[in-house]
Amino acid sequence: MKAFIFSIVFIVALTNVSFGQVLGSVSDSLTPKKELKKMIIYGSDTCHYCLDTKAYLKERKIDFIYYDVDVNLLKQREILMKLKKAGMPVDNLSLPIIDKNGKLFINTGNFNAFLKRLIY
Repeated sequence: MKAFIFSIVFIVALTNVSFGQVLGSVSDSLTPKKELKKMIIYGSDTCHYCLDTKAYLKERKIDFIYYDVDVNLLKQREILMKLKKAGMPVDNLSLPIIDKNGKLFINTGNFNAFLKRLIY
């Protein structure tokens, strides 16, 4: 019986160590710090709000980096990690999600107000 309990504890501990290593490798691939000074748009090319946000920022000559999270799964995981770290729910997301100098912005309804918050 002691051997059985020891085996279960060992397997659980080994699983936790292995899982921690996987998370570490994802965090190594996050956006470099030099890019964090710019505005980052996490969106999708099939999302009209994402396309409108890009057009709005281009019209105002605001530099940004755009990641299509439908195609770039690494950036999809990156934004999920950022949202979790910020304590924001990840179960019901809408795109685009903006990272402006480490502060996250999500469109919660009034799209024009959302756009104005990005430039002020």
